[in-house]
Amino acid sequence: MRLIMLDTETTGLSPLNGDRMVEIGAIEVHNRSVQAEKKFHYILNPERHIPEVVVRIHGIDNAKVKDKPVFKDIAQEFLDFIEGATLVIHNASFDLGFIVNELHLNGLDSIKHMPVIDTLAFARKKHPHQRNNLDALCDRYNIDRGMRELHGALLDSELLAEVYLAMTGGRQFSLSMDMPSQPASSFVQLPEHSRGRDEQAETAGLMKRKALPIHADEHAAHQIMMERIHKESEGQSIWHHPEIA
Repeated sequence: MRLIMLDTETTGLSPLNGDRMVEIGAIEVHNRSVQAEKKFHYILNPERHIPEVVVRIHGIDNAKVKDKPVFKDIAQEFLDFIEGATLVIHNASFDLGFIVNELHLNGLDSIKHMPVIDTLAFARKKHPHQRNNLDALCDRYNIDRGMRELHGALLDSELLAEVYLAMTGGRQFSLSMDMPSQPASSFVQLPEHSRGRDEQAETAGLMKRKALPIHADEHAAHQIMMERIHKESEGQSIWHHPEIA
């Protein structure tokens, strides 16, 4: 089976808020062997400002993307690279949300029918009540991540390949350990289709939920944390400046 391990880095958390990709990386695994020569990797110009808070995570700033291609420039090459494969993504909803959004914005082919494996969902079932981010899984399966000082799409896709193989029985295939796949459409919908549904789902629970009691010590701890955030933001927290909220 041909698998494509995939990861992205972005300007923020949600394409619904206008966030875009700044990096995409992928590597092929075929017959449980990492195909090191079959890689796909681009740093992208997101056509918007990259906040400093995310630059500290992946190291990609506005200067670095100034002369880089936009997604539309590399989209067909990306679609050709993943054609006929199963995508393997850690937290598939996040990365697919950005990819589907980019394809939609540029009027390109949908990938809604592509099979996708979400290694985060599998890890949570296999290791309940434990940390299951990529770093934690690398440590759990003794995968060297010493070169990983910052998040990077290609490096993370390479680490994901090793994590996937380790969680599914190593280099020797074990059917009982294989991860189930689902179509990409089950992880994410197009923004205009999902916005109303997501907002309704988020607010419906709040409307039904009774107010939770807050104890004095919890309130005090919350206040301490808010003041710490205010201090570390050098006085720019919006709760102290409601006019910019």
